[in-house]
Amino acid sequence: MDIQQLEVLCKQLYEATDISVRAEAEEALVTFVNSPDALPKCQLLLDRADSSYAQLLAASTLTKLIQGLSLEQRIDIRSYALNYLATRPNLQHFVVQALVTLLAKITKFGWFDSYKGEMVFQNLLEDVKKFLQGSVEHCTIGVQILSQLVCEMNSIVELDVHLSFSKNRKIATSYRDQQLYDTFLLSCSLLITARENSKTINFMDESQQALISHVLRLTKNCLSFDFIGSSTDESADDMNNVQIPTAWRPAFLDSNTLKLFFDLYQILPNGLASYSISCLVQMTSVRRSLFSNSERTKFLTHLVEGVRDILTSLHGLSDPDNYHEFCRLLARLKSNYQLGELIAVPCYPEAIELIAKFTVHSLHLWLFAPNSVHYLLTLWQRMVASVPYVKSPDPHLLGTYTPEVIKAYIESRLDGVALIVHDNLEDPLDDLCMVQQQLEQLSVIERCEYNKTCSLLVQHFDQKARMYENLLQTPNANPVDITIRELQLTWLVYIIGSAIVGRLSVTTSDEHDTMDAELVIRVLQLMSLTDARLPQAGCEKLELAILSFLDQVRKMHSSEQAQKANVYKRLSEVFGLSDEQMLLSFINRKIITNLKFWGRSEPIITKTLMLLSDLSVHFNSVRKLARLEEVQFMLTHHTSEHFPFLGTNSTLSEMRCRTMFYTSLGRLLMFDLGEDEERFYNFLEPLTNQFESLGSVLMDSNIFPNDEAKKATIGLARDLRGLALPLNARIQYTMLFEWLYYADYLPILLRAMELWAHDPAVTTPVLKLFAELVHCRTQRLAGNVSSPMGILLFREASKLICIYGNRILHLDVPRDRLYPMRLKGIAICFLILKNSLGGNYVNCGVFKLYGDNTLDNVLNIIAKLILSIQQSDLLEYPKLSTAYYNLLNCLSQDHVSYLAALEPSAFVYILKSLTKGLAALDSAIYISCCTILDSIVSYIFKQLQMKVSTFPNKKLRSLNQENAQFLKVVEINSELLQSMMSSLLNNVLAEDCRNQWSMSRPLLVLILLYEDYYRSLKDRIICGQPMEKQQTMAQWFDDLMVGIERNVSSKNKEKFTQNLSTFRRDVVSLPKSTGNLTALSCDRPVCGGGFKPCESESSPY
Repeated sequence: MDIQQLEVLCKQLYEATDISVRAEAEEALVTFVNSPDALPKCQLLLDRADSSYAQLLAASTLTKLIQGLSLEQRIDIRSYALNYLATRPNLQHFVVQALVTLLAKITKFGWFDSYKGEMVFQNLLEDVKKFLQGSVEHCTIGVQILSQLVCEMNSIVELDVHLSFSKNRKIATSYRDQQLYDTFLLSCSLLITARENSKTINFMDESQQALISHVLRLTKNCLSFDFIGSSTDESADDMNNVQIPTAWRPAFLDSNTLKLFFDLYQILPNGLASYSISCLVQMTSVRRSLFSNSERTKFLTHLVEGVRDILTSLHGLSDPDNYHEFCRLLARLKSNYQLGELIAVPCYPEAIELIAKFTVHSLHLWLFAPNSVHYLLTLWQRMVASVPYVKSPDPHLLGTYTPEVIKAYIESRLDGVALIVHDNLEDPLDDLCMVQQQLEQLSVIERCEYNKTCSLLVQHFDQKARMYENLLQTPNANPVDITIRELQLTWLVYIIGSAIVGRLSVTTSDEHDTMDAELVIRVLQLMSLTDARLPQAGCEKLELAILSFLDQVRKMHSSEQAQKANVYKRLSEVFGLSDEQMLLSFINRKIITNLKFWGRSEPIITKTLMLLSDLSVHFNSVRKLARLEEVQFMLTHHTSEHFPFLGTNSTLSEMRCRTMFYTSLGRLLMFDLGEDEERFYNFLEPLTNQFESLGSVLMDSNIFPNDEAKKATIGLARDLRGLALPLNARIQYTMLFEWLYYADYLPILLRAMELWAHDPAVTTPVLKLFAELVHCRTQRLAGNVSSPMGILLFREASKLICIYGNRILHLDVPRDRLYPMRLKGIAICFLILKNSLGGNYVNCGVFKLYGDNTLDNVLNIIAKLILSIQQSDLLEYPKLSTAYYNLLNCLSQDHVSYLAALEPSAFVYILKSLTKGLAALDSAIYISCCTILDSIVSYIFKQLQMKVSTFPNKKLRSLNQENAQFLKVVEINSELLQSMMSSLLNNVLAEDCRNQWSMSRPLLVLILLYEDYYRSLKDRIICGQPMEKQQTMAQWFDDLMVGIERNVSSKNKEKFTQNLSTFRRDVVSLPKSTGNLTALSCDRPVCGGGFKPCESESSPY
């Protein structure tokens, strides 16, 4: 492929409008990237510089080739890239970025490489300083290089250059200690220059703007560096401390550093000013131990004064980016400093007043940067939460300002409803996650001056409820007005719920209990009003708010610690609810009402069932619930007549709720069921009736069932799975099984699988039901040796797997529907078999003894299902990989002989999947693969020992035909096991060796099986070391096998694990040379061709 052709392909890839042309160009370019002559052609593309897209391709290709390059090639590329950027400062921005990324990655990868006694790649900072002495464009490129280098050094995962985590941290630590502080000081000096020349610099000029932007980003990147390797989640970094090294103290003790960024905020235009606030956010979060007490007070004083000055002038806060970053800065003030320290700042009274005014103003402007409100509420939440711990004699003034904040929040939400409804704006109530987050913060703030909060809530609630009631009584009332009142009441119900649950975090008094009661009474009265309208109309959002409120009431008034006397006194006066039992009855009536009238609303049904589930999960509440008439009604009337969502008119998504419903009913039923079979079968009567009517349709071969029968099957499967979940006792579970088996209901489910094997809407619930039925949770299937239940259940589950497997294997499934249509069902089949065999309630030897082919059939179909899965799909779908490796783990532990009896192709597939699993990033999969491999190779070793055994009585230890065939398969595919040995040994030598104990077990057996291959690996590793270290390495390998016998006993493996731990400690402590200890499995060839350094005369390099 010549250079002109590559340039044409690049243009087609980025500019062509025809998708097929772009796809062909992409395919051709991928081939080029992987070709052996890619390296010299990249230089030709860059030298020609005819196409920006070709330059981008060349730079990104070189970045991908870094790992396969020699040290000299990498040094040449580094020099070439620097010269290229120096001589061509006006490249397209994306080309510059690609070259800068190349420089940063190649520098990181070769950070510890030495060439002719010089650490070449550690000189980048000095090289970049030459850029800073040139034009604005050169200076911008230099800053970009440094900024990208900081980002690369701070990167946690470097898969593209295959650096281990520990190697990443060593490089990052070295860079932090040697150059990061100098880089920070350099960026600050550039910013000081910009401030001093602010009157002569045109910040609206594009080049100047780009330079200042990159310098500020560089500064922020320096301050955001992961100094101690804590690997924090960047999405949740708002309350983390910045672990600035002690060596940086001078910069932070100098008050001019803070002043610099506050000055830049005042000077820079919108679009740039927010970066200076971002830097202040990071500086505000520096670790407390960096300062002494007096130094911290001085630092905090400068910070608060800077914040006060911004709030006084409100300069730049009309810009959304500036506003957002400033809100983050306010939140950080309290996250890193104690309230007592803030109070001690001389300007605190003025600052807290301004912050309160700013918060109130921001809350009223809820359409402007709504995501920033979180930070303001965080500040007030943390300050209020700190009040009990303040020892300062000076007033904190929160009692003065928090009521204003609460009032602003409430009124802004109420006032905004009309605007949302009339202008059809996005409703914040649609984002319940955000609402709940704000309410959690509000629950703490409201408890400061709680009497004022309650008075305000009562005033607003009474007013809005009265208006709502009047509207409902007015004939032909405007529906828009009704909607507005309903949404206003929705906000008030949510806020009242947060207010009463806030008592969990504070010490309450009788006065507070009385106020809580007044709030609870008003919401319960509203609930009665809305329930009375339900047959005609209802508001979904208001119902969700009421359910959320009832959940808060449950938390408060179902706990033994809550002081409830005054609350129940008022509730008794208004509603006659004198104790917790009556309150629970009231809540359950609401649950029944919702299940009856809101069957078509999935959010309400789900939330209602979650409330029922939460009530039924705690012993104390179950004990009281079980006696309620409302609960007894649900246990005897769980039919579609009373609860429409149980009918076949529901959508498939709505039917998912049924599992949760029957799980809750099951818990309530089991509480005092004991051995009362009659009561249990009476409870099952609605399900019995459904099975009988469904059976008459499905079991008739002359009738093809309709959609109603399909939905009935789905519903029954979900209902039964929900019911089986809480049946943890053997007696109650046996009742369920006998009802299913001896009433011939299981064949109906098998028949449904035959009819709808192609439809995951049916197969998934049925398969999940069987996965639950065969699960021996809390030994519910074990213990009764005279019962055939375990074997009977296993036979039915095996039939199901065979029916599903035989049909799904012959079904053509499009690639984009592969997981839901096939792989998901296969994963559940793996789970069924794993639960069946791992439950230890089925004696698998019985089947062969009595000529029953159930086990053989299911293992054969499982083998076919395994072979139908592409190896690449195994690790792509986490649920599939978990189910697959868990099944193999179960089979290898207790049924390894069945694995040995598999057809050769299936066994080879398993070995290949283990090879992939040993390279997986998921520790659980890695450990499972080690355990599976250990069991398999230990079995192979024992069979080989048996083959050559001189045991006196050969009848006891003879090799049967199946095992002889198995050993032949192993011999033919020995390279797979040898490659796994190589992989495990590489992991031992790697710097971040994971799960050392797990990997040591199979490694020993593989060494004993393939001693010659092990010796060749050992010799290659030793020869790869410098001459002076080879003897030491050889001795360590000899010590590894000291005391190891030729057997696979647990004692022998334990001894090897101890030796391996010592071996690894010695290897890791060995000073690293340019030789690579882990080069055993590096399959990537060194790139062919040379790379000539640039010889431009105009370049300073």
